[in-house]
Amino acid sequence: MVDLADYAITSNRESGYGRYDIMLKPKEGKNLPAIIIEFKVHDSNDGKDLAATVLTTLKQIEERKYAASLITEGVSKKNIREYGFAF
Repeated sequence: MVDLADYAITSNRESGYGRYDIMLKPKEGKNLPAIIIEFKVHDSNDGKDLAATVLTTLKQIEERKYAASLITEGVSKKNIREYGFAF
């Protein structure tokens, strides 16, 4: 991710009601989407499969409003991509 020169990359900062894992905000003048990434470790003992863990991760992004700081800075909600990864 360090090679993504068109983005300002931040990690574990507060936004909304929690702390996101990674946020990529396009640098000024760049017409690129902003990206929020959240990671979860899959617990095989909870009865869920890997796909369910991903859905939980995406739900967390929405419920905790991680996009709030981007929206406050003027990034359109339609220009924000949210990705959840489970491993």
